[in-house]
Amino acid sequence: MVPTCNASLREHFTVHSLPEAADVDALIAQVGARIRGIAGGKVSAALMDRLPALEIIANSGVGYDSIDVVAAKARNIRVTNTPNVLNDAVAEITLGLMIALARRIPQADRFIRDSGWLGRQYPNLGELTGKTVGILGLGRIGKEIAVRAQGMKMRVVYHGRRPQPREPFLYYDDLLAMAHDVDWLVVIAPGGKETDGIISRAVLEALGPRGHLVSMARGSMVDQDALVEMLGDGSLGGAALDVFQSEPHVPEALFAMENVVLSPHQGSKTVETRDAMGALVVANLQAHFAGDPLLTPVA
Repeated sequence: MVPTCNASLREHFTVHSLPEAADVDALIAQVGARIRGIAGGKVSAALMDRLPALEIIANSGVGYDSIDVVAAKARNIRVTNTPNVLNDAVAEITLGLMIALARRIPQADRFIRDSGWLGRQYPNLGELTGKTVGILGLGRIGKEIAVRAQGMKMRVVYHGRRPQPREPFLYYDDLLAMAHDVDWLVVIAPGGKETDGIISRAVLEALGPRGHLVSMARGSMVDQDALVEMLGDGSLGGAALDVFQSEPHVPEALFAMENVVLSPHQGSKTVETRDAMGALVVANLQAHFAGDPLLTPVA
């Protein structure tokens, strides 16, 4: 949690911080029976069982796949998230990573710092204008990405569980077919069991040596072994990656690849957005304990 959220939590509630605890088990044994709310994620059924008075889990983030929602429902524990307030930040960095990959901006910076420009010219690269971007997951954030992509004069198509007739973009009911037809594939669908491994080797092969993957959702959605292999042998054109399977551990093979841009899961990490997310976490907790309707319930 950001400092503004932590300060607000401590102003309104008695707070016990698991991340700061020297001995997590000892802290839970000491105060677990009195804990009525959790601010944050990564809540398993086992943890819920150790907090018998738990009433609400206020997750900080849109995705809540780190929370066992089924177990929470079975125990009558409410769950909230923080949608909308991070849409712009994630959409901004998505387009930023796409531009960075197309024009190899991190590599160009290093080229100058290493005095490469003194001996040769930087190569001609690609651009986004006129290209087709396929968005996997045309939700709130996906729509913001689509608007920004149109501003870059890109053609937008999408795949999801169902078509959205009010959206002006071509819908693909088959992800593999969409991957075959696009230059860029942006992954922004929710994580969880339904989407684990959805970006398979077959999807990456459909993107091909001129295609680019932009992974912004969950690392578990991408066949990471196939991705690394195909980026290395050129059978996939490039990738901009903000998420990974075993964060913060990233495959070292990616470090030396020129057709990759890496980002440390910073999609929503702006001061403005994290303050807004924290405020929504606190507001949901306050609403619950005041007996008011939750602002953004998911369960």
